[in-house]
This record gives sequence, C-alpha cells and structure tokens, in this order.
Amino acid sequence: MDSLTELDARVAGCTACPRLVAWREEVGRTKRAAFRDWTYWARPVPGFGPADASLAIIGLAPAAHGGNRTGRMFTGDRSGDVLYQALYDVGLANRPTAVSRDDGLELHGVRITSPVHCAPPENKPTPGERDTCRPWLVQELKLLRPTLRAVLVLGAFGWQAALPAFAGAGWTVPRPRPVFGHGTRVPLDGIDLFGCFHVSQRNTFTGKLTPDMLRDVLRGAGEAAGLPVK
Repeated sequence: MDSLTELDARVAGCTACPRLVAWREEVGRTKRAAFRDWTYWARPVPGFGPADASLAIIGLAPAAHGGNRTGRMFTGDRSGDVLYQALYDVGLANRPTAVSRDDGLELHGVRITSPVHCAPPENKPTPGERDTCRPWLVQELKLLRPTLRAVLVLGAFGWQAALPAFAGAGWTVPRPRPVFGHGTRVPLDGIDLFGCFHVSQRNTFTGKLTPDMLRDVLRGAGEAAGLPVK
C-alpha cells in the first residue's frame, strides 16, 4: 500500500474475524440508550492522525460505544476523554475533547492506532484476533517509519501486540523482548518506545493512572519525537 489513506480505507472494510464482525454489528443495531439517535460506525476503526507523524500512540481496540460508534480512535468514551485532555494539555492536540469524526479535532505530529481495529466483546480480543489484525499495524508502521521517532504504547496487551508488529515492519526487536511497565523507555532500532498504563476507566477511576502520570509520559514521548510540548 502506498498511503495511509488507502490503508485506512482497507482497514475499514475488513471482515476477517467473524466474532468481531458479529459483535460490532450487533452493538451498532442495539445501541446504548444514550446514543439511540446515532448511526453507529460499526466497522473496523482505522488510525487517526497525520501521515507524517513523528509520535505514534498504540492502544488496545475500539470501545463498543466509543470508536465503534463514532468511527474514530478513542472518540466518544471516557478513556478518550482522558487521553485527549492530556494531549491537549501538553500541546499535542488542538482541543481537549473528542466527540465525533467531524468535531474539528486535530493532532499535532501524533497518530493514534491500535493492534485490534474492531470492538471486541468485554474489551478482550482473543490472541487469534490480535494476530489476524497484526498485518494492518505492520503496514501502518511501515508507512509511518520515515518520520516516526517515538511510540507510546498504552497497556500490556498493546505492548505485547506491538513488539511483533515492529519486527514484522522491519525493526530489530531485542531478545528477550522488553517487558512492559509504566514509564518504561526502550531504544528500538532508531526510535524510542515508551510504556504507559492504559487510559481505561479501571485505571483512571482507581488512580492507577492519574492525569499527571499520563501527561508526564506524553511529554517524554513528545520530546523524544522532536515535538514541541508544554
């Protein structure tokens, strides 16, 4: 594939995982009461952000009533509220909220993606679904490689899924593979790889991940990517 635009279009049409196809479409039909007037996206959610990003953020998978509803990563749910507020706070987004694909949100030098592009039941993709979806992340990393200087991975699942994708995209990944941890920073074949607890409600409501903790990691990753951060 020659461009992220082409990749994103192909991702949005993927039907490779029957369980995920059935779930995302079922959620789109039944909806949540608060969103009964929405027409759900109910398809795979492509990455979001500029094609020349120097910082990539890798999550887990779209939320059933977040990205699966809106069609954009981390948009329309509480995890996204936390992430985009922090990106805005450190100067990497032009607004602190993300509610729909046409809300005017822009990221500055940052692209957000995930190892699984469909909303999974209970937010838990299977290892097989993760592996089936990996070629999309491999292609995305290949297309980003000319400008990519740092990557921030949210959560242990994303970390475990991202390392094989980096290897598949041509990076040399150390053996044994680096272990995930919040605040981990690993040099990876010309880029810096950062770990951060996921912005899930479980982590943010319990204080495992605070706004200050998230901003600190984002600043470090942004600086490593050569981006102006606050």
